[in-house]
Amino acid sequence: MAFEASYRDYVAELGDEERYPFPMDFDHRDFPAMLARINDFATGKNLPAGYVPSTTYWLVQGNSLLGVSNLRHYLNDRIRHMGGHIGLGIRPGYRGRGLGSVLLRLTIAQARARGLEEIHVHCEQANRASARMIVANGGVLDSEVAGSGGYGVVQRYLVTAP
Repeated sequence: MAFEASYRDYVAELGDEERYPFPMDFDHRDFPAMLARINDFATGKNLPAGYVPSTTYWLVQGNSLLGVSNLRHYLNDRIRHMGGHIGLGIRPGYRGRGLGSVLLRLTIAQARARGLEEIHVHCEQANRASARMIVANGGVLDSEVAGSGGYGVVQRYLVTAP
């Protein structure tokens, strides 16, 4: 609850930009209800069809929310094809400072703690910054697939156990 104002500022800063990871799209007008929904996803309760349990992490400094990541606990066929285990985003005013790489590294550590040995991390081919961040964190390009629903070519990286 302490980050409600910063969360709202983060969403406002995103403007019309597509929000990553997907929990950033949750209705936040009732902030406690949004936090409960995030918790439901982490515990696998009340999931919409096609979704899997996932945990959302916030990268914070002081009272400021700088980035958000989401770790899917496992993959179904749809998100194995396009989506992967980890999605993340950095607040626009904090991009270009290496925070995405830090957040990805921390989220990979959480995946490892859950026992995941092969972690799928996907990004659009046109998003070179994301691709560099994934490679810097041990990602190896596995394949590319044609996007759908407004997505271009999606690059699918694997981060395997060290």
